[in-house]
Amino acid sequence: MASATDISTLSFEAALQRLESIVKQLESGDAPLEAAIGLYEEAQALKAHCEARLSAAEARIAQLQLDAEGRPVGEAPFAS
Repeated sequence: MASATDISTLSFEAALQRLESIVKQLESGDAPLEAAIGLYEEAQALKAHCEARLSAAEARIAQLQLDAEGRPVGEAPFAS
């Protein structure tokens, strides 16, 4: 099981890949109960990490403001 500090250093893609791997393990039903609980806890931490990474990416997206002729004149924060 990855620690919280390990998870916080993962890229979105790496965290998502690990999360998908855990889901496959849990769906197979081969993990003993204690291992399954640990995997579930890791999956929860990975899910939270992915959501935080997505929120951060969304906040960085800027919406271009165009003038009447369609030329970019500035940026506005992303509005969800």
